[in-house]
Amino acid sequence: MRPVFVQVRCKPGKTYEVADELYKREIASELYSTSGDYDLLMKVYIEDGVDIGKFVSENIANVPGIRRSLTTLTFKAF
Repeated sequence: MRPVFVQVRCKPGKTYEVADELYKREIASELYSTSGDYDLLMKVYIEDGVDIGKFVSENIANVPGIRRSLTTLTFKAF
């Protein structure tokens, strides 16, 4: 499994609703509210061989209230 970080920008006033829905989907190992350009930061573990773009599209980006997402792939933990 590989860890992937996804930042989520929500429509104004929808951050808590989006966070609740992501939590219900049980896909995030960690989910935080953040300051800056994005409202939420989540860490997900994706099985080897799974298409990351498709996973994000089908499991995260389709949550009502999400305006944009930014996916960061990881290589090595230090």
